[in-house]
Amino acid sequence: MTDTVLPGSGHDIPAGCREAHWPLDNLTLAGLTWHTDPSHEVRSPILMVHGWLDNAMTFARLAPALATDASVHAIDMAGHGHSGHRPPGYGYWLMDYVADLSELIDHHFPESERYPLDLVGHSLGGIVCALYAAAFPERVRRLVMIDSLGALSRPAKETIPQLRRALQKRRNGSAPPAVYPDVATAARIREGGLSPLSAEAAALLVPRNMRAEGDGFVWRTDARLRHPTPLMMTEEQVHASLAAIRTPTLFVRASEGLLASRGGLDKRAELIPDLTTVDVPGGHHCHLDGDTKPVAHAIKRFLFNE
Repeated sequence: MTDTVLPGSGHDIPAGCREAHWPLDNLTLAGLTWHTDPSHEVRSPILMVHGWLDNAMTFARLAPALATDASVHAIDMAGHGHSGHRPPGYGYWLMDYVADLSELIDHHFPESERYPLDLVGHSLGGIVCALYAAAFPERVRRLVMIDSLGALSRPAKETIPQLRRALQKRRNGSAPPAVYPDVATAARIREGGLSPLSAEAAALLVPRNMRAEGDGFVWRTDARLRHPTPLMMTEEQVHASLAAIRTPTLFVRASEGLLASRGGLDKRAELIPDLTTVDVPGGHHCHLDGDTKPVAHAIKRFLFNE
C-alpha cells in the first residue's frame, strides 16, 4: 500500500485521513486511510466497502469514530472514486468485486491469515463483504452490513431476459457523459437520487466521484457501472451464501432505508448463525447522513465490545 496526503482543501479530504493506493494484478484500488493512535492497543484493521455509485467518502463520518480503536481503510471499489476501471470489453460483475477484495486482502493484508480483520460494508459493499466472509471465514473476525442483507436476486425464469438486456446494453454502449459547470451542481442532482441525500451529505460524497474536463466536470465513475449485470443470483443461492457465514455478524437496519419494507428479510436473517440486528434511525445512508451517532455506537460496541 502507498500512503500519501492529498493536496487541496480539507473539505474534500477529512482531517487525519490519507489517500491510499493498493495495486492489484490488473488495476489499482484507491481509498482513504485513518490510522489509530499508536499508543492504543493494537487491533485488527477494519476494511470498509461502499455502496453502488458511491466511494470511500461515504465513511467520512463513521471511519473517524472507529479509528480511535483500530486502523481503518475505506476502499473505492473498481470503477468508483479514484480506483482504476475494468479494461475495455469487461463489465462489473458482483463476483469480480469479491475477487478484488480477496486479492486486496491477500496482497496487502497478509497478516489476516493469523489475525483476522474486520469488514464493514454498506449496501453493495455489504453484499461483497458477506460473500467474502462466507468464502473465507478464517480471514474475517467480525462482519458489519449497513442496510444490506445479501445480494439482490432474480427467479431462475428471468435468467435469459436479464441476459438479453445486459447484452443489448453492452452493444449499444453508454450515452456521452453529462458535463456540469461545477461540482456543486452535480452534488445537487445527486441529492435526489434513488437513495436521497441531504445537501451536506452529497457535498461530502460527490466530489470524489468527479473529474475536471474542459470547462466543466464529469463523473469519474465508470459509465458501465449502470449497465445491467448479465447474471444474477437466485434467492436459493443467496440463502446458501448467507447460511455459509460463520463470522459474528451485525446487521444495521435503517428505519427508512431501502430494506425497511422489503419482504423476505426475516428468512435471510435467520440463516446467519451468529447474527445481531440493530435498528437505527435514518435512511439508506444512515452512516453518512443526519445523526450518525447511533450507527457509530452500535458498530463500536459490536467490534470492540464497548
